[in-house]
Amino acid sequence: MSRIAYYRVSSKDQTIASQRAALSNGKDFDQEFSDEGVSGAIIAAKRPGFAKMLDYVRKGDTLFVYAVDRLGRDAIDVQTTVRDLLAKGVTLEIHGVGQLADTPVGRMMIALMAQMAEIERQRIIDRTAAGREVAKAALASTGKTHKGKTSLGGRPAKTNPADVKEWRIKHGKSLAETAEHFKLSVSTVKRHCGKQTQEAV
Repeated sequence: MSRIAYYRVSSKDQTIASQRAALSNGKDFDQEFSDEGVSGAIIAAKRPGFAKMLDYVRKGDTLFVYAVDRLGRDAIDVQTTVRDLLAKGVTLEIHGVGQLADTPVGRMMIALMAQMAEIERQRIIDRTAAGREVAKAALASTGKTHKGKTSLGGRPAKTNPADVKEWRIKHGKSLAETAEHFKLSVSTVKRHCGKQTQEAV
């Protein structure tokens, strides 16, 4: 009988450290599986780490997860995953909830928690979409988003590609000189200027 942990974080800049600390409670796991930078929108069985965990678990094992949403993409996926695990004889331990067994009460709790997780995920999607629309409207009217950024991307656009190309042609400068003038990389200048062939820099 093994103690097994499964962790998932949605982006590469997040870590599983907090989930590990919360689940271990000072005890080591026999095996740990994780999916880092994997969206919760992906069906559980299609996640690489989760798929390996499913192949590994055996009757009598206990699987520890941080939250019920780690077990599936939506309420249906969660319930399918839980049903399959319990049918294998695996005990589920969800942080803050405790052990869930294949009983009417256990199945009801899983269904309720899965539905709540799905509702919360949709609320996050809706809030993100609404915030993006506000940012787009502000950018169109003022040149900056409601948070003061000059673009909707992760990094503000430093220059207009047309301006870079026009300046380079007007002044007869090399790629390197243009890059230095605009504080860009040579590859960015080359892309802005639409050069497809090698050119002296």
